[in-house]
Amino acid sequence: MTDGDGERLVRVFSSDARDDLLLPFAVETLDLRGRLARLGPTVNTILSHYDYPPSVARVLGEAVTLTALLGSILESHGRFQLQTRSDGVVDMIVVDYDAPGRLRGFVRFDPARAPSAAPVGELLGKGHMALTIERDEDAARYQGVVALDGGGLAEAAHQYFRQSEQIPSFVRLAVAEVVTPQGRGWRAGGLGQDAPEEADAWTEGLALAATLEDHELVDPSLSAERLLFRLFHERGVTVFAERELKAFCRCSDARVENLLRSFSNEERGAMIGDDGRIGVTCEFCGKLRSYDPASFD
Repeated sequence: MTDGDGERLVRVFSSDARDDLLLPFAVETLDLRGRLARLGPTVNTILSHYDYPPSVARVLGEAVTLTALLGSILESHGRFQLQTRSDGVVDMIVVDYDAPGRLRGFVRFDPARAPSAAPVGELLGKGHMALTIERDEDAARYQGVVALDGGGLAEAAHQYFRQSEQIPSFVRLAVAEVVTPQGRGWRAGGLGQDAPEEADAWTEGLALAATLEDHELVDPSLSAERLLFRLFHERGVTVFAERELKAFCRCSDARVENLLRSFSNEERGAMIGDDGRIGVTCEFCGKLRSYDPASFD
């Protein structure tokens, strides 16, 4: 985030634990830049649209968190999408990020094959992950593709940056169902950092980041600033203005009605269910809309 003169706004350090934010940071002594994502109600909303098995919900939670980390390169406008196609139990993931921080996503999976617990890479299997950026200001569209070869989403992101961008990176993702005084809910967190030019600085930055534990990323009582201080206090860390993350969906009555009107009477007739109506369910938010076919005549 920048001010009117193009300078990034430094954030005041806080020990208050807050959810649903993306916090940019820098370790100036190592020329290291990164982002920390902390997700609570936002990821819980997205994972609760459908009755996902816990193992499948964790895959989607990781995908949402990775999308937040990568999509944050878009400051105020544009869209970022993460999509996978593979031969595993989870054969498709789609997560959208609309700048400056709106998220939605869903997964397609085989319920008959879904285990209660399994590594993300095992659930995905082999296939590919596509990362797409659409910028509003120049109507440009950029896409990169990386193979999924049995590793997880974080490993695929590492591979993408090594091959496509030729920039080493570090990504750590964590998802867990946590019990708090407010009840049980899904939480997620992620850390992403980019390599500085100095190899020794990158080695030290990796060593510090490697001390991060999954439970720290999803701990509701640990603030993002406090977590970064734990990791980088020996070198000093600066945090910048946070970005709010929230669940959303682009679907609307008008969008669905316009879509249905684009079909012929014959095509709409094939959509009529046993109740005599046309039902349309949004894949992202799970909302069902029901229409009288006669209203489109």
